[in-house]
Amino acid sequence: MSAGAAKPLALSLRRGRDGVTLPVRLTPKSSRDEVVGVEDHAGACVLKARVRAVPEAGRANEALETLIAKWLRLPPSSVTVAHGGKSRLKQVAVAGDGDAVAGDGDALARLIAQRVAELA
Repeated sequence: MSAGAAKPLALSLRRGRDGVTLPVRLTPKSSRDEVVGVEDHAGACVLKARVRAVPEAGRANEALETLIAKWLRLPPSSVTVAHGGKSRLKQVAVAGDGDAVAGDGDALARLIAQRVAELA
């Protein structure tokens, strides 16, 4: 890596008893639903996503949940906005056994890293 090359950003996943939580910065009212990549937001590495839905009556949050589930190839019921329902910066929970999903080899982190690499 050259001296001027930027270090790749890595998401800060939080593991819990019920699964994994990942930080997402959402842009509603976009031209399409997509996961764009990873960015530095106020000193934290977050997943950057866009949805067509408007931020009214939880529509953008529902669209984000559906988008993340499709992006990770998981059932929609396993993804929820845990925190930040009315903010652009959200914590998205991916349900599952925390040890099975993100422990022992960090399978979910590898899956997310793979999906982000596919965006480049």
